[in-house]
Amino acid sequence: MIDELRRLAEGVAGASTASPSNPAGGSQPGSNIMVVDDQPANLKLLEDLLTSLGHSIRSFPRGRLALDAAARHPPELILLDINMPEMNGFEVCDRLKADEHLAAIPVLFLSALHEERDKVQAFRSGAVDYVTKPFNLEEVRARVETHLALYRARQIERDILEKTLHGAVEALSDFVHLASPVLAERSVALRSTVVHMAAGMHLADQWQYELAAMLCLIGCITLPAEAFENAYVGDKASAEEMQMYQAHPEIGFQLLSRIPRLERVAGMIRLQQVEAAGAVGDETVARGASMLRAAQELDRRSMRGVPFQTACDQLRAAPGKYPAAILQALKNYSPPRVQFGVKRLTAQQLLPAMVLEDDVLTQDGGLTVISKGVTLTEPLIERVRNFGRTRGVREPIQVRVPQSSWSMLQGLAARPVAGADQIPG
Repeated sequence: MIDELRRLAEGVAGASTASPSNPAGGSQPGSNIMVVDDQPANLKLLEDLLTSLGHSIRSFPRGRLALDAAARHPPELILLDINMPEMNGFEVCDRLKADEHLAAIPVLFLSALHEERDKVQAFRSGAVDYVTKPFNLEEVRARVETHLALYRARQIERDILEKTLHGAVEALSDFVHLASPVLAERSVALRSTVVHMAAGMHLADQWQYELAAMLCLIGCITLPAEAFENAYVGDKASAEEMQMYQAHPEIGFQLLSRIPRLERVAGMIRLQQVEAAGAVGDETVARGASMLRAAQELDRRSMRGVPFQTACDQLRAAPGKYPAAILQALKNYSPPRVQFGVKRLTAQQLLPAMVLEDDVLTQDGGLTVISKGVTLTEPLIERVRNFGRTRGVREPIQVRVPQSSWSMLQGLAARPVAGADQIPG
């Protein structure tokens, strides 16, 4: 689970670090600028000016063409004329700002209109600046460079926030692993289902739904392990256990709501048990909460032995309780089944994703270093090795190894320990 969370956080940070014209995030000379004007002479003038400054320019005589091109390859700045046929500049800007993928692109209006009301309307539609015709080329150059610099500064600020998110996610995931291996295992199962839902529904910002699935049970760290297991499956829990379980979404919300850019994720987690989550104002939060609720119900039924698609059919038979689009996205989906092999290894042979079959004890047996059932992560492996250097740990350590990870062991030099499996070279 920790590796998935790290990959996810790094992916989010990478997406925000990269500029729209340079998705890889690397540095490039100049910027990707779009110019929209129905006058060929104006297009040629601006193309020559901005190209001479080292920028990459795309020109369009119609707003509709510009919107289509921006959707395929977003620019870093748009210079937009107001008076154009078919669709004027105000309409184009309104459509840009209504698209969550394009809304952050700065728009600089170009127009022969000098009335104060035109300038006010331009800014109300979301423009960052306004340049009147005929152009003063030095003024255009200065304004373009200023707004590109501001745009890049916002990207840097966002990158800092994403790095903060990355660190917070790592700490939280480590905490979940140490607190309860059962929670970690269920969170991985929920993540797989929600990721498939989001992909099947073609949702934007899918990382939010994925992260919500991986952290939706974090509030359950306050429950005794037995209480969580009884309440989660739902057929053995006492009234007191159910009451504790029903409080976990609010606890999770409180843990996550103050982390930058996790406000929506926290909202999804808070509403995950609410059947009428669609009544909240934020459509993304409502959808995410419904996805979490459906994924958990499917996971519970699977744990009781109900085949996954049969469980989906059972949920479809309760009209209005679960959104049809969510269940439709799971058509033909089956949760992945990981094949494990049992191995007896030294501390030096341990790898992430292995699952402990027994407690890891100090050499004298006086302390449990890590409890059985825990999925190993890099920090946990380092903990075992540190105890090995100081107090010693009992070896060999029995673990379940995913077949996908076993190949990584090939060629490792095994330190001979009585009873440990020898790794083939």
